[in-house]
Amino acid sequence: MAAVCFVCGATDKERVCLKCVTEGSEKFVCVRCLPVLIHGGH
Repeated sequence: MAAVCFVCGATDKERVCLKCVTEGSEKFVCVRCLPVLIHGGH
């Protein structure tokens, strides 16, 4: 099963994806979406 970013839907074949826990469940986030989660949208 491929990792899929829960923010943008990119797969691990397109970008590096990291496992994270949010709302009590394990999900994946890609490196492009990670800064937005850390710093918030501007």
